[in-house]
Amino acid sequence: MAYFARKIGLLLFALFVAVTLNFFIPRMMPGDPAQDLIDKMQGIPLESLEAIRAAFGVDSNDPLLVQYGKYLLNLLKGDLGISISRFPTPVWRVLQVAIPWTVGLMGTATIISFFLGTLIGIGVAWKRNTKLASFTVGLFIFVRSFPYFWLGLLLIYFLAFRLPIFPLGNAYTPQLQRGTMEFFFSVLRHAILPALTIVISSMGAWILTMRNNMINVLAEDYITVAEAKGLPLRRIKTLYAAKNAILPSITGFAMSLGFVVGGGLLTEMVFAYPGVGLMLYQAVQSKDYPLMQAIFLFISAAVLVANFIADIAILILDPRVRDGGK
Repeated sequence: MAYFARKIGLLLFALFVAVTLNFFIPRMMPGDPAQDLIDKMQGIPLESLEAIRAAFGVDSNDPLLVQYGKYLLNLLKGDLGISISRFPTPVWRVLQVAIPWTVGLMGTATIISFFLGTLIGIGVAWKRNTKLASFTVGLFIFVRSFPYFWLGLLLIYFLAFRLPIFPLGNAYTPQLQRGTMEFFFSVLRHAILPALTIVISSMGAWILTMRNNMINVLAEDYITVAEAKGLPLRRIKTLYAAKNAILPSITGFAMSLGFVVGGGLLTEMVFAYPGVGLMLYQAVQSKDYPLMQAIFLFISAAVLVANFIADIAILILDPRVRDGGK
């Protein structure tokens, strides 16, 4: 309970710091988002500037700490402000459209990559002296060096352009009616190439991490004792070696799941996939500060919560943490 309470306290403190930085950093930046919108929209009288500034919540003459208090209150109400690039749509409605696409694509691809990489890493560590294991490690070290966008462009060229097996971009065929089976299969076909890009590019890291962890664990004395006792090799491999070797990977996996909310910026740009990553790129181009602020806040919160879940998972899997409270 002491371990759990300490982690809860750290989570709440880190969330408070993230929210605080998310409030003060944009206000230290030069410029006026309302004036930027006026400059883009020709024909709007200057008298409208104050109304637009009021809509964005930047018209207050209150001290900064008072504005900070109002910001926290609005945040608790779910009010993230008005999007500049999609004025007058609220930011939460903009995110409501993009987050499901990113979570569906990035989340699924990250989970597949982690489980495949972990299983392959266990196998190549257990058979580390074989030629197949050496070839597998060398192959994924080579593949790991590929940038996301370069691998994505290769897949687009060969599997969507030269051989039109998959669509070139977007998340679905616009002409299809949502909720139908045709729409579902269209979403699936459009997601395969970007998901494949993420899985291939990131799986090598999980393989190498799990392989190194397994090799270190296999050198421990308790593994030698288990082998001397004549325990089945499958049991030694899974319950003794793999169970302990996977613990360091859980934190990395949790962080990867946390960054899922941020989306794969380069991957979504290459495939024109309408997720949070592409939205963040568009928000930066449009100087949409409220939308950028909301996306950064969601990314920070997702990473912190994912790390907290990883700590709880380690608490369950590792008896040493439960016994020592460390």
